Parts: sequence; structure tokens; C-alpha cells
Amino acid sequence: MDNYFNTNLKHLRIQNGLTQQELAKKLNKDYSTIGKWELGQRNPTTLDLLKLSDIFNVSERDLVQKNLLYSTIETVDELEMLFIKNKNILTDNDRILIKTIIEQRKKEVDKELLEK
Repeated sequence: MDNYFNTNLKHLRIQNGLTQQELAKKLNKDYSTIGKWELGQRNPTTLDLLKLSDIFNVSERDLVQKNLLYSTIETVDELEMLFIKNKNILTDNDRILIKTIIEQRKKEVDKELLEK
């Protein structure tokens, strides 16, 4: 059975804009532990896997057994990929603007659906 944990962890951490230190803080771990997991030098406990699956919204099984790097790329559209790749450069004002645009569009769609 293939074990993709270390590559999945690094991929998901970066995709979510987290540093090793930030992820370690969420898990009450030392940042070096995250580095050792990503290098495949240590394995997480079952409890750590459960916490990681909650943080990244993936199953523990997928976190370990599925190559999420490729499966994520296949299911993400162009807009999502653009956001994922560049979300770390967005300012708070950029995020507010994007959120406002999405909320406004949702209101328009909801209104259209009610009129039908």
C-alpha cells in the first residue's frame, strides 16, 4: 500500500497558505515535527492524523493513501487554481472585495431563482 502522507501534508499545508510553524501551532506541536513528517522521517499519531484531516477537510484515509497532489489538480477549475496559487499575495482589502463580489453574485442568482 502506498503512503502519500508526507507529500500530501506539504501540499495541503502550502495550498492552505500555512507555514510549518503555523500548522504546528494549530496542533500544539513543535514546527520541527511538521518538517520531519513532511520529510518522512517521523509519522504522526492517530490523533494527529485526525486533527490534520479536520484542518484540511480530508479523510484520514485519503491523507495517507491517496495522492492528493494530482487528484486536487484534476478537480480544480481555472479560477480556483488561480486563487490557490496566489492567495498568499492578497491583501485584506483584496479578500473583502472578492468576498463582496461573490456575495453580490449569489444574491443575484438567488433572486433569479425566486422569480422563476
